Amino acid sequence: MVFTVKGVTIPLLYSDEFLEHDTGPLHPERAGRLTAIVNALSTAPWNDQLDWVTPTLREGLEVRVSQFQRPDYVEAVRAISERGGGQIDADTVVSARSYDVALLALSAWLDGVDIVLERGNASFVLARPPGHHATSRGGMGFCLFSNAAIAAHYALEQPGIERVAILDWDVHHGNGTQDIVEKNPAIAYCSMHQEHFYPGTGRAEERGDHGNVLNLPMAAGSNMEQYLPVFDDHVMPFLREFKPELLIVSAGYDATQADQLAGMALQPMDYAVFTQRCLGLTQRILFGLEGGYDFEALGQAVVATLGAIIGAG
Repeated sequence: MVFTVKGVTIPLLYSDEFLEHDTGPLHPERAGRLTAIVNALSTAPWNDQLDWVTPTLREGLEVRVSQFQRPDYVEAVRAISERGGGQIDADTVVSARSYDVALLALSAWLDGVDIVLERGNASFVLARPPGHHATSRGGMGFCLFSNAAIAAHYALEQPGIERVAILDWDVHHGNGTQDIVEKNPAIAYCSMHQEHFYPGTGRAEERGDHGNVLNLPMAAGSNMEQYLPVFDDHVMPFLREFKPELLIVSAGYDATQADQLAGMALQPMDYAVFTQRCLGLTQRILFGLEGGYDFEALGQAVVATLGAIIGAG
């Protein structure tokens, strides 16, 4: 697929500080993920149309996080970082810099909301640690703070924003995001994920307190032949009916065939198609990185996503 390069510029929120969340050299969610994406973007023919924006740590962010995640958990992450590091669970690492970096990542998501609403077109948050498994009770699954959910609530505080939708195309169900937003009728959550897989949530019967949740479990081994009809016949009608003034995409790229942490068979360029469908709904989209652990496929998939935005601009 070839995109026509047009005049659109894409804000890309990134900081080298995101590399300082040190999970160890063998952990799947390590700094090399971002390095691979940055390297892939540097060779894209339209890389001069990326507006690299450095986020700044917002004041009072701990208070905001504590509105949605238990204050004692937030304090525990800070304390573990101050002690030099440790683990929340078998999968989720906290290093000496993780508390500050996780807050900076959340700041980037909030900055992204502001930029999308100000400019009226899509932006991408290239940050880690990810967040969609972080529940109101605590972190898990590589995630510390619930970036997408908190960003959605933040967006509702902005003038003229009454409905925000979150589309989660990570291969794992975003149990943390759903946990934090499902009671709010002004936020819709839709997830496509591998069924009978980590973290064991996301059944189709889970519809939220206001019918504002749509879970679409997909059979292991699914490729675009299976994904696209579900996207067109279920995801898009759900989002169109909700009529969001902002769409947040939890952009995980671990459903690619190359990714060894899951069992799906998407190709990196398939994410360009998903992105084009979303842009047909609204230009006000904040994409934020979640999973994706095969470095080459991850870089290619992010390039495909951003290339689709440029091609549609």
